[in-house]
Amino acid sequence: MRGCLKVEPECAFLLGMEIHPGVERQKKAVATFQFPLARGFSDEPGHPREEGAASVVVGHPLDTVKTRLQAGQGYGNTLNCILTVYRNESVAGFFKGMSFPLASIAVYSSVVFGVFSNTQRLLGQLRHGDASHAPALVDVALASTVAGFISVGIGTPVDLVKIRLQMQTQTYSTANVKLKPTVPGFPVYQGPIHCFRTVLQKEGIAGIYRGMGAMLLRDVPGYCLYFIPYTFFCGWITPDGSISPNPASIWLAGGVAGAISWGTATPMDVVKSRLQADGVYLNKYKGILDCILQSYQNEGLKVFFRGITINAVRGFPTSSAMFLGYELSLKAMKRDQTETNP
Repeated sequence: MRGCLKVEPECAFLLGMEIHPGVERQKKAVATFQFPLARGFSDEPGHPREEGAASVVVGHPLDTVKTRLQAGQGYGNTLNCILTVYRNESVAGFFKGMSFPLASIAVYSSVVFGVFSNTQRLLGQLRHGDASHAPALVDVALASTVAGFISVGIGTPVDLVKIRLQMQTQTYSTANVKLKPTVPGFPVYQGPIHCFRTVLQKEGIAGIYRGMGAMLLRDVPGYCLYFIPYTFFCGWITPDGSISPNPASIWLAGGVAGAISWGTATPMDVVKSRLQADGVYLNKYKGILDCILQSYQNEGLKVFFRGITINAVRGFPTSSAMFLGYELSLKAMKRDQTETNP
């Protein structure tokens, strides 16, 4: 069955799936579980646009609060940060920097999902001589690692622009820094394109990819803790005898996986946010190690857990929207194809 994660009984326990002898298809020694991310974009039409856009819109206000907590000063706790942003910048403040991620999420998701699923196919071909062979835990982990590496190449510039705009809370004239403004009294960056162009002109390619090392250290293990828990929970909560998970199972499993992934990624996410926010007004950190040392010396170990609650809370709706939207979009496209070509 194309586009499914076929789990042999001996591999089922690695993916958290139980093989129950009472089910007829399991008597045939194959448990077929429909796992959205096992599909390759090479053989399925369309891209995950809708769910990507939904995840950005749903999660961006919380992402702004998280970024302010991690890289900003004087916000205190989450509630105080939310109230401060609302009082000073109204509702629009929560959506600062959203346009660039929203415009690029379709490409980002397509590449990452495609790399993940096609890496699994390649591993199946190399290890078992069959691209459709059931992936074991090690295959999922390796495919997640590759996807994490590739994602950083696309995601770093997008995240940098997003964070620079999120952290831009003052104009040049009120920032109290010794910089020569292009337009005194106006924001440093006037939008995502202006931000990208300004950083590129002043800092070069290295500036656009500032924080890339921290993002690698965050996303490579982060994707492993994203795809693997999803597989486990989706298989665990799907009713016995079901060939594919229902929408509720996908939504819940995706949300739990996102919460786990983002929660555990928080320490390195703090470092990445600080490195990428650095430069809006002043350059404070020389690199990852310097950022870690300065942050620890000035604020203690607890600084690396700033935003962990909001990261986990935000990870649930964004990930559930991504997984569920992808699955429903794919089913809709298949239905349209069937109606068009009966």
